[in-house]
Amino acid sequence: MFRLNRLTDYAVVVMTQLATRGDQTTLSAQQLSRDTAVPLPTVSKVLTLLAKGGLITSHRGASGGYALTRPAVDISVAAIIEAIEGPIALTACVDGSADSCGVESLCPMRGTWDRVNHAIQSALDEVTLQEMTASFFDFPAVSPVSAPLTSSAGKSSGRAD
Repeated sequence: MFRLNRLTDYAVVVMTQLATRGDQTTLSAQQLSRDTAVPLPTVSKVLTLLAKGGLITSHRGASGGYALTRPAVDISVAAIIEAIEGPIALTACVDGSADSCGVESLCPMRGTWDRVNHAIQSALDEVTLQEMTASFFDFPAVSPVSAPLTSSAGKSSGRAD
């Protein structure tokens, strides 16, 4: 299964939160953690990687925080993935892969994965952060996690009575 790591998923969540607040709005790591329900240490790590990737900028001071470096319509999902995980490379034998393949010179698939990798890269480049926020307003706001509801017998019922 092809799957993005959890940190990348959190990065999209954090970037979406920043995008829904407007291109010029700054939010602190603490506020982003509260708004997204992502733990503060994870938010801090994501923000560091996104800043290194040039997708957000930090502002110091009492009203400081983090903001997008450009409009959400100009940030692709591919850019977010690359800021967190590095170049998009499905296998070790595609152009741009950080890994090397020990049997590349003998492999009959040599070079053919580039076409697949390019198709996925192109698809991810076409989806913008702005598009990712389109369904954001269809969901209720994140609320703090509360303790499970209990029945009169003291066992968790998992539902409201």
